[in-house]
Amino acid sequence: MRVSIAAEKMSIPAVSIVATTFLAQARAFAKGLGSTDPVIAEYPGVPMIDSDDQLRDKVITNLLPRIIEGWSERTRKTQRNAERTSLEPGPRDIVFKGTLQQVQDFFEKRLWADGLPVIPPTIASVENFLRYTDRSPYEVIGICKPEYREATIWNIAVNGVMAGCRPEYMPVLIAIIEALVDPKFSLEDGGSTPGWEPLIILNGPIIKELNFNYGGGVMRVGRRANTSIGRFLRLYMRNVPGFRIPEAGLKFVGSDKASIGMSFNVVLAENEEAVSEIGWVPFSVDQGFARGENVVTVQSVVSITEPTYSAGSLVSNHMEIIAEVIGHALHYRAYNGIRDSKWFPLIVMSPSIAKAIADGGWSKDDVKKYLYDNVKMPAHLVEKYARNSAMNSYDLKEFVASGMISSEYYESDDPNRLVRVFIKPEMIGIVVAGDPGRNQSKGYTQNSRQGVPVSKKVQLPAKWQHLLRYFE
Repeated sequence: MRVSIAAEKMSIPAVSIVATTFLAQARAFAKGLGSTDPVIAEYPGVPMIDSDDQLRDKVITNLLPRIIEGWSERTRKTQRNAERTSLEPGPRDIVFKGTLQQVQDFFEKRLWADGLPVIPPTIASVENFLRYTDRSPYEVIGICKPEYREATIWNIAVNGVMAGCRPEYMPVLIAIIEALVDPKFSLEDGGSTPGWEPLIILNGPIIKELNFNYGGGVMRVGRRANTSIGRFLRLYMRNVPGFRIPEAGLKFVGSDKASIGMSFNVVLAENEEAVSEIGWVPFSVDQGFARGENVVTVQSVVSITEPTYSAGSLVSNHMEIIAEVIGHALHYRAYNGIRDSKWFPLIVMSPSIAKAIADGGWSKDDVKKYLYDNVKMPAHLVEKYARNSAMNSYDLKEFVASGMISSEYYESDDPNRLVRVFIKPEMIGIVVAGDPGRNQSKGYTQNSRQGVPVSKKVQLPAKWQHLLRYFE
């Protein structure tokens, strides 16, 4: 859709070829790019499971006539676009009055809710959130693709209210959306079929100030700060960028094409006391910030490994298990990272595991280098996994020849040669959190160039300490 619409802006007629299941997403995506009436040639069904004969027949029978017809539709496009233009309420508009249940029903019918009860965002409740920032309510901090709505301080507060956040969380919410709309994050890909979910990682004194959980059950719902802020991000992605899933009884609207998908992640807050005690640095320092700064990082997560237990007094006892279990679980998604030379998997270690490794004299950089050097997989599996996910032309030899990837990925013709799973040691993230009384680690698979980690400093209002007294 991006290419077709770019061509049309240069007055070049274009028709997009889209498989049936992606039609609604294509139209929503096109709308976000400024084209409310794209010309689409539908490929019926799923091309990846059709035989060569079926594919050829569908191209001749379905695609070619529509492509030819589509070029003749350009003259009617302007009129149809005007007819489909819709208006949205302004920031301070009162959109509904009624009981709590009536408000829920109203929001659900308009697809403004996420399947859970929402807190009605009254003017008073939104303004209460705005007390916790010195920034203008109408400041635009970025554009939310694919539907191209503005991210504003006001609509951040609105969605924060709806998600059940406390007003004191407002500085964190703003930093999260600043990360989300950063072009490096690639928000426009948030509705892709892998169904990745953003993960918020939090560092700094604000963890204790706002009562975030960083101990046992750190990734469970339960603590209001972790849970409501995690919900906020998914709700915001639904309401402002427009990532919505199909609704019962309604024609699909929105651009979330997650094939199966995941639920929202609660905030992952790091145990910075444990990090300091073992002589490591917090995750935020790895991201380029100073120790003691309040920092949020947002990155994509497409899968989570099983809990991985390691035991023993030697570093090797732990690193071998982490490489074997977590490293192997990350094999499958490596093809994207290799092709893009960009991949940011994350490992969360309980404090006891991090301490055992640090007591052996290892830094976080040592851990990353070990994983980079020792986690490998057969080259033929990389290509097999890629081609089964619709990358029909995935070929490591060609990628090396064209300079796309390192020459080490094609050093021979042996299909069983081992290649690195991780792209660079510094791209591996390590966070210390969880129950300090257990010996567990988990891996979080990041989705290559989609949702790369973006970190932002939390900007606190001038009277933060005074405002916190109300929270206490």
